Amino acid sequence: MVVGAGIAGVACAVQLRRAGVPVQLRERAQVAGGRMASKRFDGRPADLGAAYFTVSDPDFAEVVAQWQAAGLVREWTDTFVAYGAQGRHEVRGPMRWAAPRGLRSLVEHLSQDLPVLVNRLVLDVAPGPSVDGQRCRAAVLAMPGPQAALVLDPALTAATEALRNQSWSPSLAAMLRFPHRRWPDFRGAFVNDHPVLRLVCDDGDRRGDRAPVLVAHTTAQFAAGHLAQPTAAAPAVEAAVRDLLALPEPAVHVHLHRWTYAQPTASSAAGFHLDDEGIGVAGDAYGAPPRVQTAWRSGHDLGRALARRLT
Repeated sequence: MVVGAGIAGVACAVQLRRAGVPVQLRERAQVAGGRMASKRFDGRPADLGAAYFTVSDPDFAEVVAQWQAAGLVREWTDTFVAYGAQGRHEVRGPMRWAAPRGLRSLVEHLSQDLPVLVNRLVLDVAPGPSVDGQRCRAAVLAMPGPQAALVLDPALTAATEALRNQSWSPSLAAMLRFPHRRWPDFRGAFVNDHPVLRLVCDDGDRRGDRAPVLVAHTTAQFAAGHLAQPTAAAPAVEAAVRDLLALPEPAVHVHLHRWTYAQPTASSAAGFHLDDEGIGVAGDAYGAPPRVQTAWRSGHDLGRALARRLT
């Protein structure tokens, strides 16, 4: 049983399925994807979770090649801008990849042959192991540690200890649709030492349709003060984006999404956790830095380790 159908959980299930191990995924949301979240606005997707992904792992590169062959991903940019005390300057880095249909489409592609049960909130993972009273040969928790800790029986001491070492920071993601594209040319912007903003992406450029849409991600400190009522933060986020980019017109639509556990701030050096009781834990908190590739690698390797044990 794999709990959590983000990219780590799906990657784990793919390896189990390939090894001939019966597997079931349970996802509490209405769709698979996890923090590779895409939400549609007037029929158009916008990425509100991960902003992009990079590729350096050869095995992950093979998966990306499959996505590329299916027309699901494209190389986006290796150049962002940075705003800070020194003004605005360009920052070169690795190639960042984007998904025209939204990053969630990539998780859906990986999970297309898997039995994914959505709208299935798991409440208890107990010794046995069992998931909500259903016995299974092994149970994988592919979700942020604080969420996993809520469902894990304390008697599962090894897994509980592994989760205790995780810490996470929050963020708010805002989709802002404007009447026109009035901002200076950029693809993505790192925003340094700002009270509200951490990252702003040109979603029209990222998607390739040139829509007048920006997606902004806030700092952890700002998000922490608005987790109870994230929609109330919309005016402050919009004002910060307009001020940063000197935009003359207000947005015509602003949508806020709350990520209580957006990013791990303390990661494990191990690629995953798997104990003698048959409990596995995977995700981007297992490896550094926390990235889409890190989460995929964690789930992939855990799936292979479980398959060796179960076959």
